[in-house]
Amino acid sequence: MPDKKYILKSAPLNQRDFKIDYKKELNPEQYEVVTKADGPCLVLAGAGSGKTRTLVYRVVYLLEQGIAPKNIMLVTFTNKAAREMLERIEVILRGEAKGLWGGTFHHIGNRILRIYGEAIGIANNFTILDEEDSLTLVKNCLSRTAAPADKYFPKAKVVKSIISMSVNLCRPIRQTMAERYDYLKPEYCAYILEASEIYAQRKKSANALDFDDLLLKWNELLEKSPAVKSKLGRQFQYILVDEFQDTNYLQNKIIANLAEPQRNILAVGDDAQSIYAFRGADVNNILTFPKLFADARTFRLDINYRSTPEILKFANSSINLNEKKFEKNLTAVKSHGSEPAVAPLDDNYEQARFVCQRILDLQREKEYGLNDLAVLFRSHFQSLELEMELNKRNIPYQMRGGLKFFEQAHLKDITAYLKILANFNDEISWLRILNLYPGIGQATAEKIWKQISTQPDLAKAVGYNFGLTGKAGNSLNDALKTIGKLLKVESSDLSVMVKTIIDRGYDEYLKSNYENYQERLEDLNQLMEFIGSYDNLEKFLSDTALAENFRGETAAETGENDESLVLSTIHQAKGLEWKAVFVIGLSEGQFPHAKVYDKPQELEEERRLFYVACTRAKDELYLTYPIFGMDSILRPSQFITELSPSLYDRWDVSEEDAEDIIYVDEDGEQNDRWKNGKKKLLDFKL
Repeated sequence: MPDKKYILKSAPLNQRDFKIDYKKELNPEQYEVVTKADGPCLVLAGAGSGKTRTLVYRVVYLLEQGIAPKNIMLVTFTNKAAREMLERIEVILRGEAKGLWGGTFHHIGNRILRIYGEAIGIANNFTILDEEDSLTLVKNCLSRTAAPADKYFPKAKVVKSIISMSVNLCRPIRQTMAERYDYLKPEYCAYILEASEIYAQRKKSANALDFDDLLLKWNELLEKSPAVKSKLGRQFQYILVDEFQDTNYLQNKIIANLAEPQRNILAVGDDAQSIYAFRGADVNNILTFPKLFADARTFRLDINYRSTPEILKFANSSINLNEKKFEKNLTAVKSHGSEPAVAPLDDNYEQARFVCQRILDLQREKEYGLNDLAVLFRSHFQSLELEMELNKRNIPYQMRGGLKFFEQAHLKDITAYLKILANFNDEISWLRILNLYPGIGQATAEKIWKQISTQPDLAKAVGYNFGLTGKAGNSLNDALKTIGKLLKVESSDLSVMVKTIIDRGYDEYLKSNYENYQERLEDLNQLMEFIGSYDNLEKFLSDTALAENFRGETAAETGENDESLVLSTIHQAKGLEWKAVFVIGLSEGQFPHAKVYDKPQELEEERRLFYVACTRAKDELYLTYPIFGMDSILRPSQFITELSPSLYDRWDVSEEDAEDIIYVDEDGEQNDRWKNGKKKLLDFKL
């Protein structure tokens, strides 16, 4: 006998035994959006203003009004955000919102192409290439071109990133390379373009799409099949897009095409938090939304539930200096607190000591847990000295969204060279270095190592005839010449050692192997400055080894109940909050980044990044900058100097038992302001 079937049915919303009191659940600004956002609408949701709550209740409200779940599309930027919103909707409704189209752009694009893809020649059983599969295919396509056997020709991962960026920006590969990969030789472009064309053909033959195709083909479907566009337009009566400021050019085109028939598009975001241009996000998408939809209405969520009035006033004053923006002025619900603190410090080491001591003070004085605290920075290299100081003080920390400084591949590569100088018999370091060179694989590297291990010392190994020819022989020669150069450097001049490694080909290696070449080079420049404080290689290697094995973990490795300080780039911290936040490294050229001197239009994004950092703080905000770099005097960030001193407290940090010396200011005049404080040569006035 066949199994009996029993169907579970969702109760119609109008049969529920409760009704949501929206005025009670929402503030007036949120209520206005939830109940009146029909037609094209832009919601400018300031930091900490309850954006997610508003989106969730808007969906619930539409369902209560009789809109079927299948007629609502909720687009988010992460699967986690989609899950959280859908779960909250179900909790509020006390049941499922079955049939609601919720998810990321890629998730929804996949669903739509499975149903309608045949209209543009895509069979519904297409395969999705994950990142590894996609990379393998690009590598194969490159091998079919006449690309030069130049050891510095970009590797498949970099070529894949160029192709991906050109797709998402809807720009030719040549333009993408000129704008975003200008450190690569222009003559490489023709071969990358050829590989891109072969890649597209191979995917089509295999009935396969990569992640970018899920968007590209979705948009193509809307533009080339009027029938499908009309059908989807009728189905999706309401489209809601979260984090609209983070959309790229292609995503914006998809939304414009999809919303064209019904025009019930609710775009929620904050132009002041658009900080992902390096991924292709375009702040102009949200800024020009009222032009794209001429009859669009704009709502504002300006009530902030996160930060104190003092922190908000500081952040508002900063972001309002941008020219391309929507005017905004967040108001706080919380009671008054302390002013943000600006602390100039001698150098990165003193900055690290200040942060560590203040963290311990906050634990003792205010009973903050380490989980209540975060240290944010513009670039990863700015965490180096702090990580070392946390190690010394045994303060556990987690590096959010990334590796600890010395765990990164490029830092381990440089350190491997230095380890060989200190310990000729370090097999692991030899194998790591040899594998960096083209033509030397693992097996060849192990054979070379066996010959090296028979030599009495490093100098003899450098001069040994290994009998290798061809590409591997040339590469081994390069490696040994670099090590030979290092042997000639004074043993106490560690900065010169690092610079020698970089100049002897490692810089070009970074260009060809990593899409974030500039960031990694900045890390190495910081390493040169840091290592300059050592005059003993063994001491440096000991300290870094301890740092690698310290209780600093990635966010994924720490459990919910583990107490640890959060270290994070500002990009990784967006959407999060802590009771006290330290923003370090606020020096000109570091934050804002030096790139703004060549591209002034990027200054506004840097200021938005500063705004995001400040608005992560709930109760206390500390802003620090070092006065002295390796060979230069650093100026405080314009993000501080452009603001009125009435917006913050300036902290004069002093060392115990400091010498009583004479101080001079910028103009060479005696300045006793720092008397009885720490040793300073210059006092920059804010």
